[in-house]
Amino acid sequence: MLDHLWQSTLFAGLAWLLTLLLKKNRARVRYWVWFVASMKFLAPAAVLVTLGSQVSWRTAPPVSSPVVVQQTEGSSAPLAAVPPSAPARTDQVPGLLLLVWAAGFFAVVRRWGREWTRMHWNVRDAVPLDLGLAVPVRSSPALMEPGVFGIFRPVLLLPEGITDRVAKAQLNAILAHELCHVRRRDNLMTAMHMVVEAVFWFHPLVWWLGAQLMEERERACDEDVLRSGTDAQTYAEGILKVCEFYLESPLECAAGVSGANLNKRIEEIMANRVVVKLNAGRKLLLAGAGMLAVAGPLAIGVINAPPIRAQATSGGSLAFEVASVKPRPPGDGGLRFPEYLPGGRFVASAPLEIVIASAYNLPINRGVRLTGSPDWLRTEGGLYDIEAKGAVPDGLTVKARTDRMKLMLRTLLADRFKLKMHVETKEMPVYELTVAKNGPKLQKADIEEKDCPEPDPSANPTPGTPVTTCHNFMGGRGRGLHARAVDMSDLVGFVENWTDRPLLDKTGIRGLYRFDTSGWLPMQVGPPPAAGAKGEDGTELADLPTLFTLFEKLGLKMEPTKDKVDVYVIDHIEKPTAN
Repeated sequence: MLDHLWQSTLFAGLAWLLTLLLKKNRARVRYWVWFVASMKFLAPAAVLVTLGSQVSWRTAPPVSSPVVVQQTEGSSAPLAAVPPSAPARTDQVPGLLLLVWAAGFFAVVRRWGREWTRMHWNVRDAVPLDLGLAVPVRSSPALMEPGVFGIFRPVLLLPEGITDRVAKAQLNAILAHELCHVRRRDNLMTAMHMVVEAVFWFHPLVWWLGAQLMEERERACDEDVLRSGTDAQTYAEGILKVCEFYLESPLECAAGVSGANLNKRIEEIMANRVVVKLNAGRKLLLAGAGMLAVAGPLAIGVINAPPIRAQATSGGSLAFEVASVKPRPPGDGGLRFPEYLPGGRFVASAPLEIVIASAYNLPINRGVRLTGSPDWLRTEGGLYDIEAKGAVPDGLTVKARTDRMKLMLRTLLADRFKLKMHVETKEMPVYELTVAKNGPKLQKADIEEKDCPEPDPSANPTPGTPVTTCHNFMGGRGRGLHARAVDMSDLVGFVENWTDRPLLDKTGIRGLYRFDTSGWLPMQVGPPPAAGAKGEDGTELADLPTLFTLFEKLGLKMEPTKDKVDVYVIDHIEKPTAN
């Protein structure tokens, strides 16, 4: 918003300089310059920049520089750079500013609504007057000057008795002025600027622009009347008589005859100066300024558009070099959840839905965020042994390497299983994980991201084994949370496997933390666990806390609400091709 405001302000300043250069030219030209400056407030340059950014070009793949993987859809990251030990602060300033803006907006609209209603009643109470003009004419008892009311079906409203108080030649000049407003559709242009004033009521410049528009609008009609052959003195006397007999000026929603600086207008009418026509140079200047206003932001977007790079054929490819996919008979034990190992190795012996969920950072919670699985995938279990290996650039952290390999896994799924998916954003019940009133009570990890050890490919951890790697949880609903160094996205992603609705990270907490908690009661619909029911580790369920209580002990809150969530829908998937 601030960028848009200063850009629009600068644009209006350039328009002012342009009108100074066009001072001796027709008022109609200057009017359109001011009008374009007004409309600039409704056309953010960012829109044109975005359009320009859609234009991309192909470049050759980099020769030696590694591919940098940016955060992709489905990945999680903390929401704000807040110190790890401090609770996230709710900034109320934007909400207060929005409230102030809304109050000003509705105050401006209400004032104009009253004016429009008042003018509408004046038109309704007026009686038709036959003057043989191209627009309907009505005579009103209100003490107001002549004016045109209405945008698409304008009505010329004249004060009662004006034909008797003003000489015929003077009246004809005034009528010519009003018909000029009709031809120019000045009421429509004024209404468009009124939108600008309502939206940007806090900016003094838009009100100054409105004054400039009114001044040039009246000058343009004055010039039109004088060019038609009307005597300048007769025209000026007619305007002065209207001001003498009728006290009220027309409202903002109607174009009248005495708008702008009346004394200055009378002087200019009497001077009846010769208006210089636009020469070729000034026409070129106007055309260039208009093209620059549109083409400039578009060019910026094109220049900043990311190039479409051809896929590298060596270490930069986001695909495994070799892969083995073998179906596994249902009921066969020895399951192994997806693992992303050093050297670009990926292994899994698990249901295919779990592999897909791992590739897209989705929980396995009864198909809430991954839907569309075909019958064969559900009924036959979809168990597969998958092993793959691909080149991964040196120097990546464990998390960066894992994120990269998940992209490679997506490619494998599309290639071997013909997986096609789309994402739908749906509003649904969710839990938001936030910081509790007294702040988080989290234990800082004993290791930094850059020092995280590589996972051991030969290790097969069992319950109770200490976790030595980063971004890895052990445990579960009945066993608790156990991790050496994980961030909030890891926490939310792991716990969401046991919640009855999606869990969103709203803590704003960054950094790595250690977790060692007890288990928690299952989230289920229906009566509480039966007496004597035991959890996964043999603990009686009645002795376990709820997940809400567990987070409270950590200085966090899990609050039910509604929010928009990305849901991944499987459009097509096939049984894998042979190795």
